[in-house]
Amino acid sequence: MTTIVITGLGATTPLGGDVPSTWEAMLAGRSGVRQIQAEWAAELPVRIAGQVLVDPSERIDRVKARRLDRSTQLALIAAQEAWEDAGFTWEHPGAVDPQRLIVSVASGIGGLHSLLDNWDTHKEKGYRRVSPFTIPMLMANAPAANVGLAVGAKAGVHAPVSACASSNEAISLAIDRLKLGRADIAVVGGTESTIHPLPIAAFAQMQALSKRNDEPERASRPWDRGRDGFVLAEGAAVLVVETLEHALARGARIYATLAGSGITSDSHDIVQPEPSGEGQAGAVLKALADSGLSASDIKHVNAHGTSTPQGDLTEAQSIKMALGTGPIVTSTKSMTGHLLGGAGSLETLACVLALRDRLVPPTINLDDPEPGLPIDIAATVRELPAGDIAAVNNSFGFGGHNVAVIVTSEHATR
Repeated sequence: MTTIVITGLGATTPLGGDVPSTWEAMLAGRSGVRQIQAEWAAELPVRIAGQVLVDPSERIDRVKARRLDRSTQLALIAAQEAWEDAGFTWEHPGAVDPQRLIVSVASGIGGLHSLLDNWDTHKEKGYRRVSPFTIPMLMANAPAANVGLAVGAKAGVHAPVSACASSNEAISLAIDRLKLGRADIAVVGGTESTIHPLPIAAFAQMQALSKRNDEPERASRPWDRGRDGFVLAEGAAVLVVETLEHALARGARIYATLAGSGITSDSHDIVQPEPSGEGQAGAVLKALADSGLSASDIKHVNAHGTSTPQGDLTEAQSIKMALGTGPIVTSTKSMTGHLLGGAGSLETLACVLALRDRLVPPTINLDDPEPGLPIDIAATVRELPAGDIAAVNNSFGFGGHNVAVIVTSEHATR
């Protein structure tokens, strides 16, 4: 049986411009949600978001950036960190056989800034001022394609689109490809950048977003009785994963084992989860079967935990249904906000670091917990036990997409 391990991590988020700063902020319980300073936000009912702490303009050359949507810029920044963290060189990625390298990088919405900005240009200045790079920038596979070009992947470049479950589905796809022997190594993850007047207005019209404009740091509050919606955020997280054989052959440092994944669909509603949580629990149970683990092996869950009234309750029930009351549960979205298509990979990355450091980040803003919750939520940093243990990351998306990914501390370099 093929064992898949994680050898590189990269991220740019509302908490930090790389993995170490993001993780330090998570353990410190800091919020990355702030008021939007742009003039266009003043007229909107929601004026807060989780904007990346380090703007991509500080990392990517201005001329190059003009040909890349912001979502792709973020993906490239995270991918470079992960690739170099895995021991490779970004400028000369020839150390890997390109015929055995795949990319699976997702986005839930794609190049929204490029689409809407060029539409505004067309309306105001005419078609001749529309960028000739608009299509390559707005297409949903642009982040994956550009990462594939950067690392020279020739075994396949994939871009799953399943709303907020997209990047965990990208990880799951890579697991399957490596287990089938289609490749030896993969660059996986997700990205999103939709902090723009239209999506904020649209989500607000759905009553999906928190309106705590005067308290942005306290707006995302999963499982709290005062929760009133999620906080839109942007960012990217990327992992390098490879077969254990490939990693050992090149002497790679191993963070954790990517043990398995499970995917289900609710077939219930385009927006609301199926209330019983059966589909969500089913994804976790499939992931357990795929990994050969039992519920008692799972010591930690990084929940989808978006801070929505129905979603939080449904997920609490589904965790209890699949795993019982044993795992320590947290929602790092309480600090980062919701990265949509980038959420799953960031939270899977957080699971990896939780296992490494034996520490579960807190769910902040949990001042008045929903009564009767059947799960053990970490309101402060909690310790994990020693030995080989496992963690689950849940991701659920509009349309009823459910994806669970399991990582374990097995094979980690001590």
